[in-house]
Amino acid sequence: MMIDLLMVAGGLVLLVVAGDALVKGAVNLSLRLGVPALIVGLTVVAFGTSAPELLVSVDAVLNNAPALALGNVIGSNIANILLVLGIPALISVVPVSRELTHDFLVMMGATLLFIALAWMGPFTWMHGLALLAGLGAMLWNSYRRAQAHRASAEPDLEGADASISGVKIALFLVGGLIGLPVGANLLVSGATSIATSLGVSEAVIGLTLVAVGTSLPELATTIAAAFRKEAGVAMGNVIGSNIFNLLGIIGIASLVGPLPVPEQMLNVDLWVMLAVSALLGIFVLTGRSIGKLAGVVLIALYGAYLVSLF
Repeated sequence: MMIDLLMVAGGLVLLVVAGDALVKGAVNLSLRLGVPALIVGLTVVAFGTSAPELLVSVDAVLNNAPALALGNVIGSNIANILLVLGIPALISVVPVSRELTHDFLVMMGATLLFIALAWMGPFTWMHGLALLAGLGAMLWNSYRRAQAHRASAEPDLEGADASISGVKIALFLVGGLIGLPVGANLLVSGATSIATSLGVSEAVIGLTLVAVGTSLPELATTIAAAFRKEAGVAMGNVIGSNIFNLLGIIGIASLVGPLPVPEQMLNVDLWVMLAVSALLGIFVLTGRSIGKLAGVVLIALYGAYLVSLF
């Protein structure tokens, strides 16, 4: 038990340090490249923090557990919005810019495409190629926006340090991208061992610790971004991660093997994910910041979802 507690504590510390390093690296990379922090958050940060979901989903398909791969992605997308934005809002107001409207609509489009393909399921390599094509289009669009921004203006980034060398920026990014999944794994492994020793069932552990555990990198990064007042990185991380989860992770997993969609997901979980995604639009389309009250509501909604699973 003592070793498990140390793993949990060590995982938490590593998540905090790695999350801060990744945000610092992302902000300074934005300054160096001359692009908005939002775009770096949508790509480098979002894809990096989604690495645990990718590893879990591909491993699940290889081990003949495709439902776990789908549940991991759907559950992570729900947690990304309700928990990853709800918890930081209790610590510091999370600013939301209407400039996110384009990216929010891309996320909604990816969600609707995913749901449509799920109803045409099971997911096969053809579905996977369609999802990856959508991801490629999103990345190309981000590249074009970055090029246009570099040609028009220099970014004004609070917290950026023009004197930081390229090597230091790379170390911050690599350290953050490596430290986040390692910290999440330590925390989830320790917590799972503690829960098992206390008699908690594997089903409950899977529905809670695994789903939340793969969202811990996004949570740590968003909290760090909120403290640094980097709204672009915080929101870009969540929206970009959700897009990558749907298009990239399931796209890749579908190439590894077929993914039948359980009836429970078709009837309930997919629609919860769609509703939660649309809920984010209330903040994005109005430019309203996510404050403490909204944070409490988001966390309460996630709690209600978990209760409904039982």
